Amino acid sequence: AKRAPQDAPIRNNLAAALQKVGDFQGALKAVKKAIELDDKYVKAWAKKGDLEFFSKEYHKALESYQQGLNIDETNALCRDGLQRVVTAINTSSGRDEERLAHAMADPEIQRLLNDPVVMQVIRDFQENPTAAQQAMQNPGMMAKINKLRAAGVLG
Repeated sequence: AKRAPQDAPIRNNLAAALQKVGDFQGALKAVKKAIELDDKYVKAWAKKGDLEFFSKEYHKALESYQQGLNIDETNALCRDGLQRVVTAINTSSGRDEERLAHAMADPEIQRLLNDPVVMQVIRDFQENPTAAQQAMQNPGMMAKINKLRAAGVLG
């Protein structure tokens, strides 16, 4: 990467190589640099999603794959990755401590859990399902609740 530090594909290939040798932090750093250099480079969004998926940061992987699909809705890497994440979220049973630990360390998840409106909707699922369903009609609230589900915070 020293010869072409401003080349997004090289950074993405570096991320792939680092992932293969088990350096996930280095790989994530390289792929973030690729996206910083070219935020329209779909392969980098797919690689970022893959790395987040393998780290069980499903809520982040969903967003990365979706970013890639926003650029190219036919991209197979992002479509397949998105499907893999959704399947993993829907088939995970019980508490996944590793996934939960990643989620609780995420500032965005912390913000959602400290949001009184979000917490009320979560309580409403138990105490007032009709109110919860009404709140879920709001796309913004639905995105927040879905993010918490994807992160493994909500069942």
